Amino acid sequence: MAKVCEICGRGPQFGHRISHAHNVTKRRWNLNLQTVHAVVHGAGKRVRVCTSCIRSGKVQKAPLKASAA
Repeated sequence: MAKVCEICGRGPQFGHRISHAHNVTKRRWNLNLQTVHAVVHGAGKRVRVCTSCIRSGKVQKAPLKASAA
């Protein structure tokens, strides 16, 4: 599964890990993705969203269902 936010489309960033001896190897910074039950087009749906979208209010969380008791 791709590590991409379904709201903003952000993906992992790539760069180099540089040691003290200046050995350069590839590395990547992954997003902090969370699976959230959100309202999409009026219906509840599970989406993978980055935490910056959750904090900025771009995602409206779906209300919890009432349990049948």
